[in-house]
Amino acid sequence: MLTDISFTVNEGEFVALVGKSGSGKSTLLYLLSTLDTEYEGSLTIKNELLTGLGQDQLAKFRNDNIGFVFQFHFLLPEFTALENVMMPALKQNKFNRNEIEERAMEKLRQMQMQEYAKKPSAKLSGGQQQRIAVARALINDPAIVMADEPTGNLDSANSETIIGIFEDISKNKGKTIIMVTHDNDFARRANRIIELVDGRLVR
Repeated sequence: MLTDISFTVNEGEFVALVGKSGSGKSTLLYLLSTLDTEYEGSLTIKNELLTGLGQDQLAKFRNDNIGFVFQFHFLLPEFTALENVMMPALKQNKFNRNEIEERAMEKLRQMQMQEYAKKPSAKLSGGQQQRIAVARALINDPAIVMADEPTGNLDSANSETIIGIFEDISKNKGKTIIMVTHDNDFARRANRIIELVDGRLVR
């Protein structure tokens, strides 16, 4: 349960949410991402008040503005890496399929995964799958990327790759990153650390 939570994240900032298990980190992230709407108070993102909007409106806002990376990749195993990355853009329906495929390939190149584009996601390693998940989160060019323990299931080398990608897109692409992590070394690489204890902000 979260209590008296109030803070602002600036555009282009890389923020790490830290705290012990059960402290409310993931709950807070899900509220910020509008995936959870059971709260008192208000949530404003990009100068738009999101509190009280319907699920369809929130879904459109998420698809246009927020990329989400889960601890588990949630790729569709029967689809290729390229097809998985394309899906949010196909749903957004702003570009034709050829344009979306080229945008997806660009994201795969950014993740150094272009050679696996036609490979079924089920045939990829855990680290490769998570990089595909990050590419999928970026396909619609979101202003904000939210990540819930994105390195929790990865070895140190793949974890370093993912954190390096987040640092790059924050510093060089101006993306806002809000990342839940239990790894203090990775948290210290963010611009700011927000710590929760028993559902309250302590720093």
